[in-house]
Amino acid sequence: MAEEVFYAGIDVGTSYIKVVIINRKNEIKGYYVERLSSDLQKSINIAFKKALDMANISKSLINHITSTGFGRENISFKDGVKTEISCHAKGAFNYFPKKITVIDIGGQDTKIIKTDKEGKIIGFKMNRKCAAGTGSFLEEIAFKLNIPLNKINAIALKSNKDTSLGSYCTVFASTEILTRIKEGEKVEDMIKSAFESVVKRVIEMDTLEGNIVLTGGVIKYNNLILKILEKRAKVKIYTPPNPQLIGAYGAALFAKEAKD
Repeated sequence: MAEEVFYAGIDVGTSYIKVVIINRKNEIKGYYVERLSSDLQKSINIAFKKALDMANISKSLINHITSTGFGRENISFKDGVKTEISCHAKGAFNYFPKKITVIDIGGQDTKIIKTDKEGKIIGFKMNRKCAAGTGSFLEEIAFKLNIPLNKINAIALKSNKDTSLGSYCTVFASTEILTRIKEGEKVEDMIKSAFESVVKRVIEMDTLEGNIVLTGGVIKYNNLILKILEKRAKVKIYTPPNPQLIGAYGAALFAKEAKD
């Protein structure tokens, strides 16, 4: 019987490193998410080792490693590289094999990627000009309100208001939050306003059509954004398991293809 082999995808994003290890059946056997530190190589090595530990395998069983993300060239032990657009599209399409529009809300950017029914990319847009509509925007709001980032979704769920913040700019939005604090506005209403702003930014980026798939770490921990987007866009929205891993998962799928 042939020895089982595995494939790895490493997504070095602007805020986090995501590693995914899959088997021949495209099943995720190990993964890990590590926040970027000032020592990028150390962060990459930690994330990769933790994913190997979860899969309970040694590095020698990894047949191919594909890297993606803004720091994809910084992985010394990679076997190949793919763009983040390609990897996010491939990862999402594997879960939803049809014509899709992928919305990936990350730490520093938001991507909208469109594929045809075969999974071929037919268009994409990225928001990189500022932190508007991204995880960093929500982090800043949470900081201003002195609330742990992992608590904001639960707090926002208590709000019955549907208004967004007046500005996408993180600096101006922070100033607006301080003003609203002084005016005695409820914390849950301010957080939900930030969520509404994220959704508004996404809708203004591009036309949302077909089967909408929402991915990224922001959605993993803030499912209220999905509900708001469904309401605003008036469409059913899908999200895969572990949506923050989609880029790394797509890279792992490319790794497997490279050896098949």
